[in-house]
Amino acid sequence: MIELFKPTWMIETAYQIDPQALKRHGIRAVFSDLDNTLTAWNNPNGTPEMRDWMQRLKAAGIPLIIISNNTAKRVGKAVEALDLPFMARSLKPLGFGITRARQKLGLKKSEVLMVGDQLMTDIAAANSAGVRSALVKPLISTDKWVTKINRLAEKPVMKQLKRRFPEEIQWQEKIN
Repeated sequence: MIELFKPTWMIETAYQIDPQALKRHGIRAVFSDLDNTLTAWNNPNGTPEMRDWMQRLKAAGIPLIIISNNTAKRVGKAVEALDLPFMARSLKPLGFGITRARQKLGLKKSEVLMVGDQLMTDIAAANSAGVRSALVKPLISTDKWVTKINRLAEKPVMKQLKRRFPEEIQWQEKIN
């Protein structure tokens, strides 16, 4: 059961994920959570680092797609300035949204990376969909009320993961 929450990689921020490393791993698309993963939940315009990372992905031919539990109206408004495709109401922690987006692109499970800041939704959804995942630290320390509940539940899960997989559950500088 604990394996459902085990990320493939743990990186400080999504922006540290090098497109060339993704290509070496056969990853052809990046799916990302929005709030506190790609952008701070209270700053949908993002940062220069985020925009640089998006450009590097684009230059490498790796599409970036938002996978969110929010409504299409909310996600559409949040990503309008970023010009990103998205899958709203994805039902994370279930893998349905990831699977739909992957199938729409005609990709194999091994060709997709899901990036998110929550074990209980993003990483569980990635594992449910059978794709690789990167857990990132939240961009800011504040969360919406519903996310605060998940963060409380994550603490004992992370302790269990570290106990069961001590070599694998560690923060890394990059994906090699």
